Amino acid sequence: MNWDLSAIEASLSKQNKWVVHSENNCLFITNEDGLDAYVAVSGEQIVVESILFASSSVTDSAALNEHILKTHQVFPLTTIGITNVEDDDYYMAFGALSSQSKEESIIIEVETLFDNVAAFLDAYEDYLK
Repeated sequence: MNWDLSAIEASLSKQNKWVVHSENNCLFITNEDGLDAYVAVSGEQIVVESILFASSSVTDSAALNEHILKTHQVFPLTTIGITNVEDDDYYMAFGALSSQSKEESIIIEVETLFDNVAAFLDAYEDYLK
């Protein structure tokens, strides 16, 4: 099956632990802990991402970036990058999978992202103001 946003929304909305709604060509998901994630379909990929923290809140970007590069493999299915939102840079966590993935795989990707976001925030808190 090639997933589109409305089919993914219908699937994720069945999860009682998440609030899901469509917003600007993507899905906005909030989990029971108040963490937010976005899901978008882009060509052959489904991308799941969450903002972690503003670059401006980091005390030593070089040290944090080195720490991330040395530890990112500890967190399954999720990568960290930097994105620009309204002229400000933010660290973000994201994962991607094929738009032909099984429904179960999409749910696992979102669950894993939420788990990893909490773990990232804990692991990198010493680098934040």
